Amino acid sequence: MSDLTTQLADQLDYHWTNQLRPRLDDLTDEEYFWQPVSDCWTVHPDGSIDFTFPEPQPVPFTTIAWRLAHVIVGVFAMRNHSHFGGPPADYQSWNYATDAKTALQQLDDAYANWNTGVRALDAQALARPIGPKEGPWADHPMAELILHINREATHHGAEIACIRDLYVHTTNREG
Repeated sequence: MSDLTTQLADQLDYHWTNQLRPRLDDLTDEEYFWQPVSDCWTVHPDGSIDFTFPEPQPVPFTTIAWRLAHVIVGVFAMRNHSHFGGPPADYQSWNYATDAKTALQQLDDAYANWNTGVRALDAQALARPIGPKEGPWADHPMAELILHINREATHHGAEIACIRDLYVHTTNREG
């Protein structure tokens, strides 16, 4: 039986390797920017991103570009910086990808850094409170944050895959 660190890392790595990442291999720029409904939030070709806080209600639907940016920056890169010595990352200063290939490279890099960081944790580090960088998670153990990140990556990855399916079925009928 493997230790908890290995189980936590393997949980996301299995999903990443066998489900999510293969579904993104041939992502095109057209899919990346495709807006299935009007007024989507997206990453724009100039590298800007749609976002306001507080979010309007209902929250606008988002493109694959926007969802990938969220996973890259908010799920992985900011946590890599806070917990594993990664470079500074935040939504305001991020250099958002203006094409699918660059976005996938950013995603791969951010995921690899996260997974490497998680695999380096021992039982004591998993039990230690996360600290103030994580706001409401401050008093929770690192293991809970890892489970949260696993859930976030799986959840948003499934959304991206669903939008890809919608793109194929919608654009094939329109053309």
